[in-house]
Amino acid sequence: MQNENVPEEIDDIPVSDTDQTDGESGTDGLVTQLRDAEERALRAQAEIENVRKRGQRQLEDALRYGEMNLLRDILPVLDNIERAIDASESTTDVETLREGFRMTGSQIEKLLESHGCESIKTENEVFDPAVHEAISQQPGNGAVPGTVIGVTSRGYVLHDRVVRPAQVIVAANE
Repeated sequence: MQNENVPEEIDDIPVSDTDQTDGESGTDGLVTQLRDAEERALRAQAEIENVRKRGQRQLEDALRYGEMNLLRDILPVLDNIERAIDASESTTDVETLREGFRMTGSQIEKLLESHGCESIKTENEVFDPAVHEAISQQPGNGAVPGTVIGVTSRGYVLHDRVVRPAQVIVAANE
């Protein structure tokens, strides 16, 4: 008995490996595909773990050796300080030594600026507790009350964060 919906020439219809009517060969193909998919998943998981470990190592190295550029830049300044100390032992010319220290101080300021560390402005600035630390108040001799009239320690910011607030003297109400 023939079904009217089934074509008579069934041999002409292409059959894929997964559509085979033989139960074992269809299952073998599916098992092979499943094994391949599992293997790809394991390799992808291993690759993800390797990337994670590599990233962790790179982060640890960056934290451990992050100051390398700053240190390379600061070593010539240290060399200049040592030269100034050596020169101080053989000369009595205080002005020359003073000028040498000014130049070294300027070199340090430029080095800090090149690394994004800048001095906090204080001269005639309104006291700002975010960047200034008031250590005393004094009569301002004409200065506006609340204005910085003296600095005992300069403050610094690194990009947008305070490294150390400036220690200042603030004009008091007279």
